[in-house]
Amino acid sequence: MDMGDSRSTLHGMRALAHPLRMRILSLVTDRAMSAAEVARELGDSQPNISYHLRKLADAGLVGIVEEVAIRGGIAKRYRHDPPAVAAPRGPDEETMLARALAAGLGTRTAQRKRGPSETLTDAELWVDPQVWQDLVEHVRSLSLRLHDAAQPPRTPGTVRVSTTISMFEMDCR
Repeated sequence: MDMGDSRSTLHGMRALAHPLRMRILSLVTDRAMSAAEVARELGDSQPNISYHLRKLADAGLVGIVEEVAIRGGIAKRYRHDPPAVAAPRGPDEETMLARALAAGLGTRTAQRKRGPSETLTDAELWVDPQVWQDLVEHVRSLSLRLHDAAQPPRTPGTVRVSTTISMFEMDCR
């Protein structure tokens, strides 16, 4: 996705408005998977996942990184490589993204394993600006660490986890 083109950014945000596409994008972040592999992991049909992968590819959010011959056909393997710097988003794009994140969080919460290894925070607070900047950097670092530690789905010795983080400064209204 061309980060300088607001139309392509909006196209990408619209592609993410479907909660299944957010789940697909999460699975193929930094690792290549075919539509069949994604379908097995998400418990969906391969044709449906192929459709959504094509939509993500059309929006420039995933790329075909490999084509493998399988049973007389060609399986495309897709991967999402997140940009080092997020593209600027307008208010409509932010709203679409928030809705997609909320839908994905709702879906994953229904699959939650209850136990001591969980935390939830929802807060609107007033904090010192330096404390805020320190916390944002810390959470950004934790997010990168989590992504770096991610393994392919169902790797022995791993646990499936859900993380949704949204931190932003608000207007003083």
